[in-house]
Amino acid sequence: MTKHRNRVEAVAYIRTSSATNVGGDKDSDKRQRAAIAGFAKAAGYELVGEFYDAAVRGTDLISERPGFKAMLDRIAGNGVRTIVVESPDRFARDLAVQLAGHDFLKKLGVVLIPASAPDFFTEDTPTAVLVRQVLGAIAQFEKTSLVAKLKAARDRKKAATGKCGGRRSYAEARPEAVKLARELSAGRMSYRKISAELTAQGHTTAKGKPYAASAIQAMVAG
Repeated sequence: MTKHRNRVEAVAYIRTSSATNVGGDKDSDKRQRAAIAGFAKAAGYELVGEFYDAAVRGTDLISERPGFKAMLDRIAGNGVRTIVVESPDRFARDLAVQLAGHDFLKKLGVVLIPASAPDFFTEDTPTAVLVRQVLGAIAQFEKTSLVAKLKAARDRKKAATGKCGGRRSYAEARPEAVKLARELSAGRMSYRKISAELTAQGHTTAKGKPYAASAIQAMVAG
């Protein structure tokens, strides 16, 4: 392909939704390819690659399309930041998938241009704004719902065990040391002497040091 000065590099994306449209004797991909090439030539784009998702539905998320994922890998590697498709429904037939996919590409700094309607994704029509608001509301709902479910789970665990999260108590982490400390405390032994006796019997901190008086107090108090 001849390289033209000042032409912006772009890649073509082609999608056919049915296996019956795939094959050398079919015209769906040929039509898309011709429309994309014609637009690119007229608008000053140089096509440097083509990516094709065969038998992929227009409602499928772009993250589930092998051809589209390969295209994103190519874009990440060669700096091309423009994708040309035949029409918006070739990118995605579902409006929510269209807008969510476009917003994802926009965050990556990638421009998506349908040959049949170059301004489709750049114009904030009332419908597009509404769908984005709905998608945002759904995402917020899902996040809030998840937080609520996690809190309910924590509350159930706390009600059943009396504790949920945080550091383990000495009784949980060092049950034998706590048992001995309480037995020694019953004999009115000081915390310092209890610590010394625990050390003598091999009960020390994780760093191998004697327990401080405050730690012995916590063990005894339970």
